[in-house]
Amino acid sequence: MFTGLIEELGTITAIEPVGDSLRLTVRGPKVVADASHGDSISVNGTCLTVIEQTADTFTADVMAQTIKMSAVPDLEVGSPVNLERAALAGDRLGGHIVQGHVDGTATLTAITEAEQWRVLRFGLSRELAALLVDKGSVTVSGVSLTVSNISDPSEPDQWFEVSLIPETLVATIMGSLKVGDRVNIETDMLARHVARMMHFPEVLGKLAQKEQ
Repeated sequence: MFTGLIEELGTITAIEPVGDSLRLTVRGPKVVADASHGDSISVNGTCLTVIEQTADTFTADVMAQTIKMSAVPDLEVGSPVNLERAALAGDRLGGHIVQGHVDGTATLTAITEAEQWRVLRFGLSRELAALLVDKGSVTVSGVSLTVSNISDPSEPDQWFEVSLIPETLVATIMGSLKVGDRVNIETDMLARHVARMMHFPEVLGKLAQKEQ
């Protein structure tokens, strides 16, 4: 479990194909300082497991499902990545509950510069758009953000916007994104549960009867 508050900007140092999966090596001195074999580290919002480590790098396997659902295939040696260690019980939850289970990707379609912040607009599928709400939480490549604007469901091309302060632009990869770049999206856990429950009207009906 993560909070979406990025601890460190890491760098991809090696990418090795292993069958239908990938093995990534990431430089991140801070996140490996107290890491052990089997620990979870969020890399651009994908929860990966440490299988090897050095004093300043860790290696993790990325399985086929994660490759299919995320922007991991866009990574290259030298790519910067957002890193976060798993949250400790008892810590302040400064962002929101992030599982590190990517729902899909979105594409940066527009950048609007303001005096003290930057607005990024991302295009995404209707399936993902249905799980976002104005002023709700969204995880973009591992960063906990608030949706500042969102498209109407009637629009043919769905989108959402986030407004970023200078600290977020400097401390994460969000400041280096260009129009056309893909990002990993994790929607709010509650929204996913509600969407799933809507497929079981008979169960919802029984629950409603119990409450009467």
